[in-house]
Amino acid sequence: MNESIKEIGMRLRGLREILEFTIEDMAEATGVTPEQYAAYEAGDEDFSVTFLGKCAAKFKVDIVELLSGSNPKLKSYSVVRKGQGLSVTRRESFQYQHLAYKFSGKLADPYLVEAPYIEAQQNAPIALSQHEGQEFDYILSGTLKVVVNGKEKILSEGDAIYYDSSKPHGMIATNPEGCRFLAFLVK
Repeated sequence: MNESIKEIGMRLRGLREILEFTIEDMAEATGVTPEQYAAYEAGDEDFSVTFLGKCAAKFKVDIVELLSGSNPKLKSYSVVRKGQGLSVTRRESFQYQHLAYKFSGKLADPYLVEAPYIEAQQNAPIALSQHEGQEFDYILSGTLKVVVNGKEKILSEGDAIYYDSSKPHGMIATNPEGCRFLAFLVK
């Protein structure tokens, strides 16, 4: 298993123990079974950004602390140069770059997302997730099929969608070149 997954699992366990939460407490907060949560902590299972967001909310820390092991410190502004976002590879091989990982007290988590085209997903049900808050996605290139609360939309370059992310939602790239988009997860 990927070494960064093991490191994130160790941070999850460390915070849980410091805050005196049980595995059952965290399983309930994240919507998984205690066995699955224990596997995440052990670094035996990969996890989604949604799962990490739920952990961060329960621990009352920035998601960046779980991803990198350090706290954001900047309070006035932060600049992230092209290609220098905090890289996260999660959820069906989507690649995320956190674009404000240095800023403390964020009201939203902005990501540049690269969604690959996967032929096997094109006629299969889209995997859904849910998390508190809202989400805004803006398509930079390619096309993205988005499902929110049972409604399906195809988005192309220049299109945007804003939705209640507590509703079941998921997405796949539908263009052979994949899809690049900005995603803002609002707390």
